[in-house]
Amino acid sequence: MIRSILFTALFMTSGSLFSQKLSTVSYQDGSQKLSGLVTSNAGKKLPGVLILPAWKGIDDEAKTAAAELEKQGYIAFIADIYGEGNIPADNTAAAKTSGYYKQNYEAYQKRIALALEQLKKSGAIPSKIAVIGYCFGGTGALESARGNLPVAGVVSIHGSLSKDQTRKNGNITSKILVENPADDQGVTREDYDNLIKEMNEGKADWQIITYAHSKHTFTDPKSPDYNEIMAKRAWNHTLMFLKEVLNH
Repeated sequence: MIRSILFTALFMTSGSLFSQKLSTVSYQDGSQKLSGLVTSNAGKKLPGVLILPAWKGIDDEAKTAAAELEKQGYIAFIADIYGEGNIPADNTAAAKTSGYYKQNYEAYQKRIALALEQLKKSGAIPSKIAVIGYCFGGTGALESARGNLPVAGVVSIHGSLSKDQTRKNGNITSKILVENPADDQGVTREDYDNLIKEMNEGKADWQIITYAHSKHTFTDPKSPDYNEIMAKRAWNHTLMFLKEVLNH
């Protein structure tokens, strides 16, 4: 029990500690200024991982993931999807802002593509890049695959699985890992089945792992949904997937 508490406490503070090793990268989408974060190994020729944060923007979970990925030998870049001056102040604002990008998926894909370019400029080997995303970012990971962005694989971590059914299913070239909490009330059976249909019709290489006794934000130590055992398993599954698709 004590060990579990210590681990959780360390994990909860690690985002702010590890963020000291992250450098700000400024880039643009037209007149909109964006500010991403890159790991301290930028400039080396290494496989790269783009991290898409949850609905409130860049947070400790994304920073912790970046630091852990650097330890594994990846250059990690945390994307700024909303841009300076547009960071949601609360859940209501986050729902509205993230909802805009879910509805206007091409704008979301564009922001992801711009971040991918920054990851490449930071030294990532273009043929060895993957995308992982949490919550809203998990939706973005799937949009990376739907938009056939130049990535070897994507990991959606407790992301929304739904897609406007008026959109046609297309060919999918990226390998896909979906990490889905079993008790996520935001994912319906219809969403789940439609995603499988979409991936099969797109002839994708896909896998869904469902985590028992886990609610929506089960990987975030700051969330009441946090499930330490399942969060550890999900992270290990992420690392195994990245090692395979990036040949690292």
